[in-house]
Amino acid sequence: MALSTSAEAPIPVGEVSRLIGGWIDRLGAVWVEGQITQLSRRPGAGVVFLTLRDPSHDVSISVTCFRAVFDAVADVVTEGARVVVHAKPEWYAPRGQLSLRAAEIRPVGVGELLARLERLKKSLAAEGLFAAERKQRLPFLPQLIGLVCGRASAAERDVLENARHRWPAVRFEVRNVPVQGVQAVPRVIEAIRNLDAHPGVDVIVVARGGGSVEDLLPFSDEELVRAVAACRTPVVSAIGHEPDSPLLDLVADLRASTPTDAAKKVVPDVGEEQVRIQQLRDRALRTVRNLLEREERGLAAAVSRPSMAHPHRMVTEREAEVSALVERSRRCLGHLLDRADAELEHTRARVLALSPAATLRRGYAVLQRADGAVVRAADEVVTDEKLRARVAVGEFSVRVADGAG
Repeated sequence: MALSTSAEAPIPVGEVSRLIGGWIDRLGAVWVEGQITQLSRRPGAGVVFLTLRDPSHDVSISVTCFRAVFDAVADVVTEGARVVVHAKPEWYAPRGQLSLRAAEIRPVGVGELLARLERLKKSLAAEGLFAAERKQRLPFLPQLIGLVCGRASAAERDVLENARHRWPAVRFEVRNVPVQGVQAVPRVIEAIRNLDAHPGVDVIVVARGGGSVEDLLPFSDEELVRAVAACRTPVVSAIGHEPDSPLLDLVADLRASTPTDAAKKVVPDVGEEQVRIQQLRDRALRTVRNLLEREERGLAAAVSRPSMAHPHRMVTEREAEVSALVERSRRCLGHLLDRADAELEHTRARVLALSPAATLRRGYAVLQRADGAVVRAADEVVTDEKLRARVAVGEFSVRVADGAG
């Protein structure tokens, strides 16, 4: 239960320590996994002192055990080894210090480590952290490369020398960190985040030489994998040799088999690029020349055509055709006019032959009464009726001497 205290009624330090110890004593034994960072085994002492550290976090706790407990695994457990400890929490009241009293220590074998890594790999893959669509493309020519590696390591030398040999103007922002041991994970994560926040860094290379499975475990740490997945800058993994495959290889935007291979993949070769540029220039020149030659041939073919060699010839030929058509049109029109004239003359002759005037010229006359009616029968007139007689030339009056009656 919570204590009722105040500035006027405080409780002594010893009482606080005693209460904390009482609460911790009620805790049962637990199985704890960690990495041994300090090991103190004094000759003749019956107790062994250890410091157990969380590989992924900056947290550690003291562990004590009887010599017999540690001697059972002394041949396989050293500083840096991963172990699983069955221990009970203890509170040392005089110093206010928490520790674990180990009753059993078990080393974590390589097979078990690999099994755990496989389970972690499947879990992270299910989250999509290894998906190809989330990987970023590396810039063609990075101006500033961030390099995370061990201090004065062969991996650092390989990356720097090979990159500068390929492109002498390339610049590096190097972060030297521990690449194995208890400090590796937090320091590598800190370096990666620092370079990711750097405005000039175009790509980050995490490099380390080869090693055992235990040596490369920091690069399969879940927190490190998530830190790389969250980077906005492309990350290249160059851990170990070709057979090595930590989880960092899967989450990185590009995997290089070795640090030397990373330098080749991140930085283009200046000699190869010069050759490629020259090849492109030659190809462009050939293309332009072929285009000019083709256009020249087309122009020469167009100029050599009759219409271009003798431009007036077409007009002359068309002039002759037009003249022939005009002459033909005139002939056709003349024939039509002649035929129409003949037909008109024939019609005229027929009309003249059938006209009353022609009949009158043959000696006939037309008798008309006073009202203009033509006399067609003798019984149409009466005696003394005055008629008009029309002959071929002129007309005159006549009187009926004897009527029809």
